[in-house]
Amino acid sequence: MTGQYVYPFEKGDKSMKSILGGKGANLSEMAKIGLPVPPGFIVTTEACNRYLSEGEKLWPELESDILENLKALEQRVERSFGGNPPLLISIRSGAVHSMPGMMDTILNLGLNPTTVEHLSREAGDRHFALDCYRRFLQMFGDVVLKVGHHNFENILTEARREKQVKTDSELDEAALEKIIEDFSALILKESGREFPLDVKEQLFMAVEAVFKSWNTDRAVVYRQANRIPDDLGTAVNVQVMVFGNLGEDSATGVAFTRNPSNGEPKIYGEYLLNAQGEDVVAGIRTPRPLEGLKEDLPEAYEQFIDTCRILEKHYLDMQDIEFTIERKKLYMLQTRTGKRTASAAMRIAVDMVDEGLIDKTEALQRIEPDQLEQLMHWRIDPDVELNYIASGLPASPGAASGKVVFDADRTHDMAEEGEKVLLVRPETTPDDIHGIIAAKGVLTSRGGMTSHAAVVARGMGKPCVCGCEKLRIDPGKGTFYVDDQEYQEGEILSIDGTTGQVILGEAPLIEPQFTDQFYELLSWADDIRRLKVRANVDNPDDARRAVELGAQGIGLCRTEHMFMAAERIPVVQKMILSTDQEKREAALEELLPMQQDDFKGIFKEMAGYPVTIRLLDPPLHEFLPNREELLLEVDQLQRKGSDQEQLRDKEKLLQKVQSLSEYNPMLGHRGCRLGLVYPEIYRMQVRAIILAAFELLEEGIAPEKLQPEIMIPLVGHREEMDRMRQLVEETVSELFEEKGKQFPYLVGTMIELPRACLVADQLAGSAEFFSFGTNDLTQTTLGYSRDDSEGKFLPFYLQKKILTANPFAEIDQEGVGQLVDIAIQKGKEARPGLKVGICGEHGGDPASIRFFNAAGLDYVSCSPYRLPIARLSAARAVIMEKEN
Repeated sequence: MTGQYVYPFEKGDKSMKSILGGKGANLSEMAKIGLPVPPGFIVTTEACNRYLSEGEKLWPELESDILENLKALEQRVERSFGGNPPLLISIRSGAVHSMPGMMDTILNLGLNPTTVEHLSREAGDRHFALDCYRRFLQMFGDVVLKVGHHNFENILTEARREKQVKTDSELDEAALEKIIEDFSALILKESGREFPLDVKEQLFMAVEAVFKSWNTDRAVVYRQANRIPDDLGTAVNVQVMVFGNLGEDSATGVAFTRNPSNGEPKIYGEYLLNAQGEDVVAGIRTPRPLEGLKEDLPEAYEQFIDTCRILEKHYLDMQDIEFTIERKKLYMLQTRTGKRTASAAMRIAVDMVDEGLIDKTEALQRIEPDQLEQLMHWRIDPDVELNYIASGLPASPGAASGKVVFDADRTHDMAEEGEKVLLVRPETTPDDIHGIIAAKGVLTSRGGMTSHAAVVARGMGKPCVCGCEKLRIDPGKGTFYVDDQEYQEGEILSIDGTTGQVILGEAPLIEPQFTDQFYELLSWADDIRRLKVRANVDNPDDARRAVELGAQGIGLCRTEHMFMAAERIPVVQKMILSTDQEKREAALEELLPMQQDDFKGIFKEMAGYPVTIRLLDPPLHEFLPNREELLLEVDQLQRKGSDQEQLRDKEKLLQKVQSLSEYNPMLGHRGCRLGLVYPEIYRMQVRAIILAAFELLEEGIAPEKLQPEIMIPLVGHREEMDRMRQLVEETVSELFEEKGKQFPYLVGTMIELPRACLVADQLAGSAEFFSFGTNDLTQTTLGYSRDDSEGKFLPFYLQKKILTANPFAEIDQEGVGQLVDIAIQKGKEARPGLKVGICGEHGGDPASIRFFNAAGLDYVSCSPYRLPIARLSAARAVIMEKEN
């Protein structure tokens, strides 16, 4: 706290953003470097926070400071606030972080029936003065007195209709006088009070309105979406008015020093002659491209172009600028770092390095890792109007359109015939994997950001929207409902997995494109980062794509996904239904060559890189049909009484499903517990891994190019790890002896239980590497079911600030993070050369990667489509660490 609540522009600079807000700090900076800025002063963010925390009432000392600075302003410009010649001011919000359009602005403050006549005589233009007054009434009525904007627009529309003109600027003086009368009457009717004629009352009411705008719904939502803290407050900028609506020698406009869409190094903007700032964005008049100003007002245009160059060189970044020209004289009203698309950000950063404006380190800090999401997936064309019908959780980014299909088999068959389909289900299970693979995207009515659908879709780079609670599906009738509207299966929908929106009809899509700047920037990141970056991959095609996107190995290969192919499920089910070990091993022998072929393809694509393969993790019932569906089938067969053999098979299957059913399968018979009870399953998988490697050795791949890492899941006790390692070593030794050859391999464990973290030193006796499975570690530490929490209470927790971030998206550093630190410390004390990585969803989250870098992990692993984000985030983590 500074204790000073009001600063004239000349007392501030760009370093004071936290006190003066971004707009005020930059206005001060522009004035400091000699650019034409109308004078003014700033009421600080600290004043806003005090106002909001102390009953929303201005205190006498603040009012006195404001009036004292206003008096200095009057003396400087030789005008009188409320007198003659009149001083008119603008009141604008200015938050620390840019929040375009989120808060409020009032222009022409200081007008009343007396000062409007003074302005008219001074300007020699009564039409201009009346136009300023009607604008002031409209903005003050809307922003301060909360009279709906549309009410004023209705009056203006009627006036234009009566006068048979298209724009407000064409209305004559009589029309403007009538509008002013109607606006004043509207304000009295809607707000219950007269419009304030005292100019000091206007000023203080406007300052309060800007302070209050910090907590409007739209501002709160914007801050939540952009992770801006709620306690920063907004400053209020009080500035002498300059007028772009004084005639054809005046103008107002906005510009970017580079193209914000594609990054082209060319000034890009629009302007309007004889207009005020809001006209450019209101849409009533069509702004002209900035190049037209060269003909309309050539001297002002040249000065503006020079000013743009000065600002970009001063701030060393692309600037978003607002300006006004009053009777051929240029004034700068704002500059700020310009918002830009991801592709534009890439080009601008690389171009500025080439131009010598910034270095590579600074360029990497200019790109937010999440911006790369835009580049990695198909996107919905932002310039098209769409029919949004529902929304859910943005579970996997990208966009897709297709026919709605409820069944995975039918999805697969229709896709095979060349149709574009969306798999739409209440939720997905491993049984649906072939449908997910075939579909353009996935939409579910239940489930969260780490549900089966979300995790699998992200791994495949497919768009997915989960937890769309408005969606009700009735597969029996072949219909689905959104609210009370009924739709047929086969209806075309589009989904946006980046925003969670569901759209009726086929939305036009934009294809992802990687530019030279994309690859160049990521190569700079690779030079700086310490963490290696691996991919979570389950098949050779994804492995190839991962290498193209910069993967340095596979951090997680989920072997259960390989079991879900249509031709394998019957064999897997035969293995599960076996009544003794001999029959189970016979079924496993059928699966062995299938698994071997999978691993061979992955090893081949990843030659020279480590490949971490997790042995079977989920409970066996996940590979069997749904219990409820089986019950229906058995009931139907019993009623028909026709096919007794089929009935017996279904009853046998149902009995097995019921025997394997668990109340809480996430904490049940899965992971290493499965391998201990049925060691033949893990033995087959280890054999498949080693035999796949031997096949490649025989084909000429050098032994050092093969780096298999066998990972035991869900270990919590030393005895579990010791026994599992023994099983792996015995199996591998048999094959090494049989083949007469050897190659290096590692055995490690997935750390996903709090107990495993606490006894990490014991586990490290057998484990040569740890890989943190932070999805399950978060569930078991917080006691949250990821699917249930994200669909139920997590949104409430985030809204009410009980949690600052979704712990399944960003690592819980205080809880889960502390366990990670403990496990690393204990593990490395017991085994100094222990390799440590992370393969949960957090491996692709920028904030989590900063934590993992500081914690000393060796690598992070994420879905292939988040690899560029992980590479950039790992580099930025090193840069931030050095700066701190």
